[in-house]
Amino acid sequence: MACDGLHDAMRHARIMTVAQWAAGCDWRLSLLHSNAQHALLWITRGQGIALIEGVRCGIGVHNALAIPAGTLFSLDLGKTGFGLVCLIPAGGPVLMPDEPQHLRIRDVTGQNELTALLEVMQREQSAARPFTDEALDAQAWLLSVWLRRAMIAHTAGGRLKASERLVKAYAALIERDFTSGRAMAAYARTLGVTPTHLTRVCKDVSGLTAAEMLTERSLHAARDMLEAGERPIGQIAASLGFGSAAYFSRFVLQHTGQSPSALRARAAGRANPAAALFPTKIE
Repeated sequence: MACDGLHDAMRHARIMTVAQWAAGCDWRLSLLHSNAQHALLWITRGQGIALIEGVRCGIGVHNALAIPAGTLFSLDLGKTGFGLVCLIPAGGPVLMPDEPQHLRIRDVTGQNELTALLEVMQREQSAARPFTDEALDAQAWLLSVWLRRAMIAHTAGGRLKASERLVKAYAALIERDFTSGRAMAAYARTLGVTPTHLTRVCKDVSGLTAAEMLTERSLHAARDMLEAGERPIGQIAASLGFGSAAYFSRFVLQHTGQSPSALRARAAGRANPAAALFPTKIE
């Protein structure tokens, strides 16, 4: 299952604010994508919208979200929202749920416990003392225990509607196959429905049409590779299933207002402000 590369090499638990997770680029969270790590989010201010496996849900203060690695999702907390996220390597010893979890923590004890655990991780990471990685991994174990206890205490929701099951299945197919270049209609055939039906159901459940969901996933991957690496644009286009570099460039320009080269140059300028004054032409 393909995942984006901002933190792909991470081998130990890490904690950061949601703003730091976005790395200064709103699109990194607001476009549908997946992570190579498990994520546990704790929202402490504001409210917003999350799309998890294509299902839209409102989130607010004292909401905890557990998002397994490889899960298609997006997050929009707005300008005033604030939260912390703990990233936990997939495939490691720390136990995390196989399915996404959205928990509204109403009891003060549970809220205080989670806040305290995350604050300890923040202090440990900031101090950068010997054995910091081991200490952070140990705290991630405690977070896992807290999460599993909260899941037991949390009242399970009702059975998924047929429409939600369809959208979740479509989201899983997108995450698996978005680099193939398949059109939305091909996904609909795989799911045994018409493109029109899939589009209508996706719009009802996620707020996005089926085509928009697929576009967002491809666009996030494109921007990630363009702005975080130096692979030739033609190679990026081929890796995402585009028939030509020209078609890929038109796709990026249509959805961002900038060419691939311009996006890359702008990202380089953010990383090195002096470079923005004397940009280098990138072919």
